[in-house]
Amino acid sequence: MAGIFQRASKLRTALRCLSLRCSLSSTAGTRLSPADPYGPFLSCLSSVPSVVSARGLHAGADGPEPSPAAAPERRSFSRVTPEDLAFFRKVLPGRTITDPDLLESSNVDWLRSVRGSSEVLLRPQTTEEVSQILSYCNSRNLAINTQGGNTGLVSGSVPVYDEIILSTALMNNVLSFDSISGILTCQAGCVLENLSLYLEDRDYIMPLDLGSKGSCHIGGNVATNAGGLRLLRYGSLHGTVLGVEVVLADGRVLDCLTTLRKDNTGYDLKHLFIGSEGTLGVITAVSVLCPRKPKSVNVVFLGCETFEQLLQTFQLCRGMLGEILSAFEFLDSECMRLLNTHLKISNPISDCPFYVVIETSGSDATHDGEKLHNFLEEAMTSSFIADGTVATEDSKIKALWSLRERVTEALTHEGYTYKYDVSLPVDRIYQMVTDMREHLGDRAKSVVGYGHVGDGNLHLNITSPAKDAALLAAIEPFVYEWTAGCQGSISAEHGLGLKKRNYIYYSKPSQAVALMGNIKAMLDPKGILNPYKTLPDNLQ
Repeated sequence: MAGIFQRASKLRTALRCLSLRCSLSSTAGTRLSPADPYGPFLSCLSSVPSVVSARGLHAGADGPEPSPAAAPERRSFSRVTPEDLAFFRKVLPGRTITDPDLLESSNVDWLRSVRGSSEVLLRPQTTEEVSQILSYCNSRNLAINTQGGNTGLVSGSVPVYDEIILSTALMNNVLSFDSISGILTCQAGCVLENLSLYLEDRDYIMPLDLGSKGSCHIGGNVATNAGGLRLLRYGSLHGTVLGVEVVLADGRVLDCLTTLRKDNTGYDLKHLFIGSEGTLGVITAVSVLCPRKPKSVNVVFLGCETFEQLLQTFQLCRGMLGEILSAFEFLDSECMRLLNTHLKISNPISDCPFYVVIETSGSDATHDGEKLHNFLEEAMTSSFIADGTVATEDSKIKALWSLRERVTEALTHEGYTYKYDVSLPVDRIYQMVTDMREHLGDRAKSVVGYGHVGDGNLHLNITSPAKDAALLAAIEPFVYEWTAGCQGSISAEHGLGLKKRNYIYYSKPSQAVALMGNIKAMLDPKGILNPYKTLPDNLQ
């Protein structure tokens, strides 16, 4: 792999080439993942003996006391009867699944850390079918677990007990696209990468880009308010999602599927459902404001000797690249070691404690190239960066991005991984990693940090050879207390799901959590929608 890169010791030569280049191919920056980005290591995941029932999640091996991440006792929901199955088969002929082998993958979360025991998988194709299902389930007090691509990391997309799984996979149609305004309207089950390909053919892109784009659904993205690699440039889904269609717990359809950019009439209800993790309603369709496809894309991979130099590079980057800056990501040397050890990916530059992936995107290759050249010259002159390489061709851009996007894959080969996704003041991001390493000592196999510097989002990952209750007790609540001490958030983009629901008070005041409980009780009084998730047990 190293052969495709220019050695960063010749970075000045690369800069001269960049400054002399008059134009770039309009497709030079396209980044597409394989249809299933997790395919190469699913076999590894399937061999990890870490799947447990939700009730036993993180429970200590020597005692019955479960952690706050474990599920509470099953609530008094009804159980599915033959009469229920008959109704579902009438509404969804051929799309009511009860075969245990077919249900297996839908009962287990992506990390293979939690296994539910659902016996029914429903696959509607229309909003009307979802409405009929929810109306019936509400009348029968049957719990529902809505599931998209099942790529979540907090066990929010799988049943805890025997909840009926409502899959949006067949709700995968683009409903409309306005090529003048760039507004896309589609069903919730559309795979993010498929939407990206659809839009690229029309000279647009999705405002959202995730490592799981080959599997995740846009409805799940909206339900979890997913962040991703383009948030620095285009903002969160609270800004780019213009409207949603939602089926409420009692089957009523709430049509807020507006395509207007400005609508100041009353409460903007869509924001209730963005990030609600399927607990307030089932999102069946969304309308999204999409940006134009950039004609010029460049990616730079840099090495820094200290995190302070990395932050100085970020400050310089924002000032000198301005409107063309679309991503600023980082990973530490431990991430690079894992990439090299487990995936045989070579470091394209000399070894450094920290690495940065910077992406620019704009409409004028010459203009963008000059700005990038000037930034890199200044960063080198100021000794902020120790090494680096530049990519403008599609294959090289993909290769550089893989260094950031495949860290999660590399971690799966390291053993059992405890994953944390926190928002912190930008200048404190890596201090958490340093303090965690000092706090855990040799109890952890590795402690690694990577994430989105541009929006203060750290992905902290701690590995051990196997699941370790003592290690978990050392991590939690230390990680949450540390985050709260910085006025940070314990979940930047992954949501709360099952695993983090009881830790919500580290990020939200009790009055706010109580109000969330009131909203839940109003919209879903029986609590059938994604129970045991998002809200703490003491509210339910």
